[in-house]
Amino acid sequence: MQILEQRFLRGPNVHADSPCLLSVIDLEDLYGVSSKDIPGFNDALLEALPALHGQLLPTGQRGGFAQRLREGTYLGRVIEQVMLDLQTQAGAPASYGRTRPLIGHPGQFRIVCAYTQERLAQPAFQLAVDLVEALANEEAFDLAPRLEELGEIVARYAIGTSTAAVLAAAHERGIPTQRITEDANLFMLGWGVKQKRLQATTTGDTSFIAVKIASDKQLTKSLLKEAGVPVPEGSSVTTVEDAQRVAARMRAPVTIKPLDGNQGKGVTVDVRDPEGVARAFEFARQYGRRIIVERFVEGRDYRVLVANGQVAAASCRRPAHVVGDGVSTIRELVERENQNPARGAGHSNILTRIALDDHAADMLRKQGSGFDSVLPVGVPAELRGNANLSTGGTAEDVTDLLPESTRLLCVRAAAKIGLDVAGIDIVCHDIALPLDAQNGAVIEVNAAPGIRMHQYPSSGTPRDAGDAIVQGLMKESDGRIPTIAITGTNGKTTTTLLIGHTVRMAGKVAGVTTTEGVFIDGKQVAKGDCTGYWSARTVLGSPDVEVAVLETARGGILKRGLAFDRCDVGVVLNIAADHLGLDGVDTVEDLAQVKAVIATSASKAAVLNAEDPLCVAMARRVKPETEIVYFSMDPENPTLLAHLEEGGRGVYLQDNAVVVADGSLHQELLRVESMPVAFGGRARFNIANSLAAAAALMAANFTNIQIATGLSTFVSNGRTNPLRTNMFDIRGVTVIVDYAHNPAAYRAMAEMARAMLPGQLVGVVTAPGDRRDEDLVEVGRVCGARFDELVVYESQSRGRPVGDAVDLILEGAEEAAGISDTLHRVLEVGDAIRHGLGLCRPGDVMVFACGSSLQVFVEALRVSDPESADQVAGQV
Repeated sequence: MQILEQRFLRGPNVHADSPCLLSVIDLEDLYGVSSKDIPGFNDALLEALPALHGQLLPTGQRGGFAQRLREGTYLGRVIEQVMLDLQTQAGAPASYGRTRPLIGHPGQFRIVCAYTQERLAQPAFQLAVDLVEALANEEAFDLAPRLEELGEIVARYAIGTSTAAVLAAAHERGIPTQRITEDANLFMLGWGVKQKRLQATTTGDTSFIAVKIASDKQLTKSLLKEAGVPVPEGSSVTTVEDAQRVAARMRAPVTIKPLDGNQGKGVTVDVRDPEGVARAFEFARQYGRRIIVERFVEGRDYRVLVANGQVAAASCRRPAHVVGDGVSTIRELVERENQNPARGAGHSNILTRIALDDHAADMLRKQGSGFDSVLPVGVPAELRGNANLSTGGTAEDVTDLLPESTRLLCVRAAAKIGLDVAGIDIVCHDIALPLDAQNGAVIEVNAAPGIRMHQYPSSGTPRDAGDAIVQGLMKESDGRIPTIAITGTNGKTTTTLLIGHTVRMAGKVAGVTTTEGVFIDGKQVAKGDCTGYWSARTVLGSPDVEVAVLETARGGILKRGLAFDRCDVGVVLNIAADHLGLDGVDTVEDLAQVKAVIATSASKAAVLNAEDPLCVAMARRVKPETEIVYFSMDPENPTLLAHLEEGGRGVYLQDNAVVVADGSLHQELLRVESMPVAFGGRARFNIANSLAAAAALMAANFTNIQIATGLSTFVSNGRTNPLRTNMFDIRGVTVIVDYAHNPAAYRAMAEMARAMLPGQLVGVVTAPGDRRDEDLVEVGRVCGARFDELVVYESQSRGRPVGDAVDLILEGAEEAAGISDTLHRVLEVGDAIRHGLGLCRPGDVMVFACGSSLQVFVEALRVSDPESADQVAGQV
């Protein structure tokens, strides 16, 4: 077997709404071999992966994948199921998979598998291939070490428990989230101007200075004391002698801990003699240079979570401990407790494993025990002086017990330090009583507090601490900015720019992606074809963008999926033959499936072309709550009329005016003559683009005045919309430069150009070589039937012999024109442009199409007409 291709589809895509790994695999010698035909294969696979017994059949019936194996299934499908099971066993469950053969490529299959952790997906798929291939060849396979490697990947890139709780709360509120880096728990919540940053429970609103204060426990105590919050008296020291001197002066048990420690590291409580002080000091010095010696406050350990100026939760924490059974040693009791599925390393699970280290030995020594001691039945042994969950402690929810005075005190403490999210550590005998009635005290204020004790208490009511943090961070916002996504075969860039321009004219900062680049508030921040996943992320991640307008091409959807889980408005302009035969898209119906991803991702409105049956068919697939808005150049279009009669909204062209309608009210928005992009009504394709733009803007709640202002002020030229109907006068010849490269675009361009002037129409045309033969011939037919003189040049051969695509275009052109005298084969683009101009007289129109840039046209002119070249260069 051989993996030929792999790509991550990170957002909604043709196959699923969730992230998937797409792999193309060649089964080679195992093509056509069924699972039932390989001796011992099924038994060996089920022995290696017993969970396959319990998986549902593709029909959804019970019986397990084992039944399908016995009936016989092809090995591509087996690899899919194994890959899903391996992810689940590694600790990152995934359940969706789909396998299809590649048409025209016997033995090759496209396998799509969902994933929840991207770093795991490719290694899991490779392991699935290796395992299935080995068993199919009746070879032994040691799965355990490879599966262990997968588990290590999951652990390395896992999201922390506290972070996961906050993200789950964000998802529940519909807030989009994005992991900024796989190597850290750093996330972006929301988009554009509404975005916030999050790392564990530290938010983008958390003050850096407040974090520094909280990490200095002595400074924290000073500020809390100033605010009237009870704190234990004490001092910071740097030597054992100073520590012993401070402890002696207090004449009471003390607590010794690092000045800037966290998670209970280096803390020793209830120290009563100089020797104990010395041991505690050395333990604390492992975690910090400056040490605090303070009065030991007797009582139970409580943690109160303050978020957004309110108490969100409170827990009573008990230090790591075990309870004797009269038989087992303390060491055995700890080992047994650490086998609890709820316990894991560090913060990877609800509870943390208990460590048997020097500190635990010291704690046991104080209780007259050791690791090998056997405790009587019911007798506890504490293994830590602090109650932090990170050192093995447990927690009980006590939120409802807090008196109002303690709630206010905790909120005041967090505010005094300056933290938006804070963990307030309190020691007292009974949290239900006011602190001043029992000599209780606040012993610490923690930045970035862990919240798993509140989300998953060992006893008591779980509290959604993650939601409290999200509510404080995002307020009532879902973090989303208005997002309009535009797709279709032709007209995407112009429609996108029309919408983006209108948004800017309405006073909003627009983030726009097009085939020319990424633009933020009208300024270009990236160049090139920016119609895919990463460019959309650039816009959505820009902190100044108020509205996202995203041109979304076929290639971007197929290669990476969408960069957003949903958009407000999805626009599908048209579906025409283009890029067929690539990436499994062989028919216009296949292409419609790809473009429909935008329509099905729309949450508020899907804007569809009422005159395109493939677009109209998408209306059945959009979400039930999503509005359909049609646009049409024909005011009598049956689909449009039926939609309006049912109370739906639409935009159409009537008597040279753009009309917006909601079924009962039809309003003229503006005249076609007032839209520069319509070129006096001759550019009908741009009128259609304007109708789509108006419909999208209407669906996005822009007013009619705002829409009319935008459409009437957008000028399509070499600066604002390069290669999209750019017109130049070259010594009396009108030259139109456009990116037309498929039959539908050439048809529309020739129709417009023919209406420009009464002279002859000359075309300088091409098409990329990766199109199918029949598509190149069709380009020739369309152009041969519409241009008086036709010059065909070579653009991007893309794997074809040079000139092959040109000859196919000319073949179609001759078939349509019936003569060859008006057809010209000029391979080099500059020569072709000059040849075309040489065929023109003043008053003629020449169309130069599919150029890679306007600079190509300028340089071609410069050879024979420098003055005209300078003139054009000054307009781009």
